[in-house]
Amino acid sequence: MSTIQPDSYPFDIPFVDARSESTVEVLDALRAKLSPQGNVVSPRGRALTEKVFGEALTPVQVVDRICGDVQREGDAAVLRYGAALDGADLTADELRVPSSALEQAHQKADPEFLGTIRRIRTNIETFQKAILHQNVSIQPSPGVQLQQRYLPLRRVGVCVPGGAAAYPSTVLMTAIPAQVAGVDQIAVVAPPTKFGAYNQDMLATCHELGINEVYRMGGSQAVAAMAYGSESVPAVDKIVGPGNLFVALAKKRVYGTVDIDSIAGPSEVIVIADETARADYIAADLLAQAEHSPGSSILITWHQPLVEAVQKELKRQLAVLARADLAIDSLNAFAAMIVVRDAAHACQLTDQFAPEHLHIQTESPRDLSDQIRNAGAIFLGHFTPVALGDYAAGPSHVLPTGGTACWAAGLSANDFVRSGSLIEFSQDALSQIAPDVERLAEKEGLTAHASSVAMRK
Repeated sequence: MSTIQPDSYPFDIPFVDARSESTVEVLDALRAKLSPQGNVVSPRGRALTEKVFGEALTPVQVVDRICGDVQREGDAAVLRYGAALDGADLTADELRVPSSALEQAHQKADPEFLGTIRRIRTNIETFQKAILHQNVSIQPSPGVQLQQRYLPLRRVGVCVPGGAAAYPSTVLMTAIPAQVAGVDQIAVVAPPTKFGAYNQDMLATCHELGINEVYRMGGSQAVAAMAYGSESVPAVDKIVGPGNLFVALAKKRVYGTVDIDSIAGPSEVIVIADETARADYIAADLLAQAEHSPGSSILITWHQPLVEAVQKELKRQLAVLARADLAIDSLNAFAAMIVVRDAAHACQLTDQFAPEHLHIQTESPRDLSDQIRNAGAIFLGHFTPVALGDYAAGPSHVLPTGGTACWAAGLSANDFVRSGSLIEFSQDALSQIAPDVERLAEKEGLTAHASSVAMRK
């Protein structure tokens, strides 16, 4: 593995010539970095941990401590950790955002912003309604009625980040699919920060969607409160939405008490490009993921001149990017430029990585998409940037990360319904199937099973 590092570039992106080198080492290293295993913590996070807990704990240990305390103590622990970790001096009565604050945020919101929210809501609803599971009933034989029915979950919780930026888009991409599924109660939690539960755009978005249950709490304590319930927060049936490492680990810990959408890691994109692709488009798409910080940005191409052109564009665009420092950190830690033999080789490597986002910028992108099984969302063509999916297209932007796209799917309205079967036999139909049931039950030594059928013939 060699490195492209001209002296004037502020970043150090690994360059891999996969035509002659193995990419296994590079891809494995990136996957390890992006996996939310809880083994890595920043110096600031380590210092805060020692300050709050009086000892150096791993993120997993921190999450165990917080979740256990919230489960035992309820609001008291939520408030204590909100003060220690977020600097929020709140009382129990102040945990929930008043309805008046939601209304006021909506009244003061920019009308154009609200118009955008309404149009995006329509886009999301249109797509989610189209894919929503419907009840299925069949009569495979006389006297037999079988049904698979779908019922909405009663109550769900939505995690909205609020550390370095505000995310009204997360409210849209999580709450609207739940509403389409028919969920009656949606509780939103966001950190008690200017980008979280005090962000007026986020509050206005909640009010526009008819969500009136918003809480000023974030991190592991918010996940635990929703999972176990507290004096102020009724427990939910499922928790969805993105967050930092501590949110991901908390969701992992409470799974089984409640359902969750996923254990998400940093955002990631692979761009597959050929000679028809524009370097400035590709650079912009790579930076769009890098500015999440952390965010992984990988270019795979069989047109080698594109690598140098993209590098130059990255430098040019970083010079005017508001979050340039954060983007550079991500490029240094999680980016890669890979030159492959051909399109088939590009598809093979992409399948191995199973990216959250895949953007195919080639002459025939749909043909390549047919060769790829593992990706959370695929964006086809030069005019379909990932940002369209992040904000407005219709499918949810909550997608599998860290290689889990080989078995996991993005969030949708179908994740908010619970399926169950209805089975009804007449006596004649029972008599027809009874010998098979009795024979199998007796083979398994479950004679009461056999008897419960035999006596009804």
